[in-house]
Amino acid sequence: MKRIALALALATTLSAHAVEYTQVQPDKSAINFVYKQMNVAVDGRFKRFSSQLNFDPAKPTAAKTSFDVELASVDTGAQEGDDEVAGKPWFNTKVFPTAKFVSTGVKALGGNKYEVTGQLNIKGKTQDVVVPATFTAQGKNGIFEGSFTIRRADFSIGEGSWAKFDIVANDVLVKFRITATSK
Repeated sequence: MKRIALALALATTLSAHAVEYTQVQPDKSAINFVYKQMNVAVDGRFKRFSSQLNFDPAKPTAAKTSFDVELASVDTGAQEGDDEVAGKPWFNTKVFPTAKFVSTGVKALGGNKYEVTGQLNIKGKTQDVVVPATFTAQGKNGIFEGSFTIRRADFSIGEGSWAKFDIVANDVLVKFRITATSK
């Protein structure tokens, strides 16, 4: 009988302390990328995105997230580069203003590491992706960090003469740090 009472008390305590992170703080978050141009690493970022998030560390398999990234908010470090990348051969932001990621599952790997599966859509092309991520609770904030590689050819990023990989490599590393608060 004491074991049952102890188990119920523990379950009640754990559920009372369960925290669900739902409010992404864009000003404390970042979506960056790294690609190689003429074999030199070049960093960039996206300045604007919106998201929906539901993550309870006690129930990771129930987690859901989606991100809409405004492709015209690309920051390559130079206005000329930003204008070029927003153009038709690259992101074609007039026709495809956003990239979208929607999670389809979350798997806990232990040690606050997770594997998020989902679909990434860029320029009307959708690919399944696996995103390794870590989660760290910091007071009322939860910090999600990770990175994954996409191949720009899979999304027709770089058409025409840019479709070759002699100047700009095919692989693009996407890195993120997302800060979210609980309700």
